[in-house]
Amino acid sequence: MTENKHSFLEELVSQHGPALQRFLARKLRSPEEAADVAQETYLRLHKLEDLGKLTNARAFMFQTASNMAIDKLRRTILHEKYVEFEVQKEAKQDSSSPDRILNAEEQLQHIYQTIEGLPFKCRQAFLLHRKTGLSYSAIAEEMSISVSSVEKYILQALKECRKARSESQSD
Repeated sequence: MTENKHSFLEELVSQHGPALQRFLARKLRSPEEAADVAQETYLRLHKLEDLGKLTNARAFMFQTASNMAIDKLRRTILHEKYVEFEVQKEAKQDSSSPDRILNAEEQLQHIYQTIEGLPFKCRQAFLLHRKTGLSYSAIAEEMSISVSSVEKYILQALKECRKARSESQSD
């Protein structure tokens, strides 16, 4: 690269670089992406052989940057559409799969059976907390037991439910 081309590019970037970044930030709605596109623009200008022969280097720089920003926006939109399509496709496959639905129903049934098999006070504390949303202290008052007993019963119920879930998943 000739010294003349190097100094011409330096001058162009120092004079118009901040304006270019503001222009790109408005177009891309992101200062970070604007800085990236501006750098790519400078690199593209650096690769030009006849940079000094341009009649309006500023306009050429802005037009190059604008084209690169449009390309970036198109790629971003295309990428977002692809990701959205894949997520929807995956969700449709996962949620409506007959095997998955059957498996979930079996797991739920196994957990219901586990809850029914809990000792009476344990089941009562667990259901009062989970179904009616009562606090531990309200449950303790309702059942005429201590809060620590409520904690113990609910913990026992949760352990049994987790155990039942892991057993049904391994079947």
